[in-house]
Amino acid sequence: MLPGFKLTLGFTLFYLGLIVLIPLAAVFWKTTTLTWPQFWQTITMPTAMASYRLTFGASFLAALVNVIFGLIVAWVLVRYEFFGKKIVDALVDLPFALPTAVAGITLAALYSKTGWIGQLLEPLGIKAANTQLGIFIALTFIGLPFIVRTVQPILEDLDPELEEAASSLGANRWQVFWRVVLPMLTPALLTGFALAFARALGEYGSVIFIAGNIPMKTQITPVIIMGELDMFDYGKATAIAVVMLVVSFVLLLTINVLQWWTNRYNTNNLA
Repeated sequence: MLPGFKLTLGFTLFYLGLIVLIPLAAVFWKTTTLTWPQFWQTITMPTAMASYRLTFGASFLAALVNVIFGLIVAWVLVRYEFFGKKIVDALVDLPFALPTAVAGITLAALYSKTGWIGQLLEPLGIKAANTQLGIFIALTFIGLPFIVRTVQPILEDLDPELEEAASSLGANRWQVFWRVVLPMLTPALLTGFALAFARALGEYGSVIFIAGNIPMKTQITPVIIMGELDMFDYGKATAIAVVMLVVSFVLLLTINVLQWWTNRYNTNNLA
């Protein structure tokens, strides 16, 4: 039996303050070593701006692709029975369990010119390693589980009678999916998209090995932050980190709103 509300609340606030709030506050405080012109010059320097475009653009596209394929994977796992289903279901969580550095080295080896996949793409004129395509592949890899695990429980709880009723009224399978199933899955898909997008923004380990880290071309924002830290320029590193933090806070708020919307939407439909 857990202790009373006041004690557990106090411990919760203490733990969150120690682990989350204090480190985040330290990041913002460290930027005060820069003047406003220096801060603005740092976050808008050409290499930083190029990294923002690449990081946000690749993260958005990867999350968008994962919405489509994550929905398909969740649909197959929920609606069909087949040999090896439990293995496939476990493989979905592999990006969660696999160290990001291991994932990055593996992807770089697979998509290099001599890799299993890279050597098949090379004759087609497609180069993945050390390109923006490689970054997109890595971010897609680490984001897929967020979509599948967000949509899967909602799909399992859908009342099959709704689909049967639509079919009895003359709707074909595509009409049932687009007009009955998809609207009920939309809140979960949006939540999964936001989670995958937020995860991709801060990804470092799985990207650094396959990206090539070419300034203005394949250099993501976390790499620039690490570069500034390696040069002991903590002011510039935290200034760029603050930009990412602000975006992460906005995404966190969006995720919470979408989760509330999902719960409310499903409660109203099940009532």
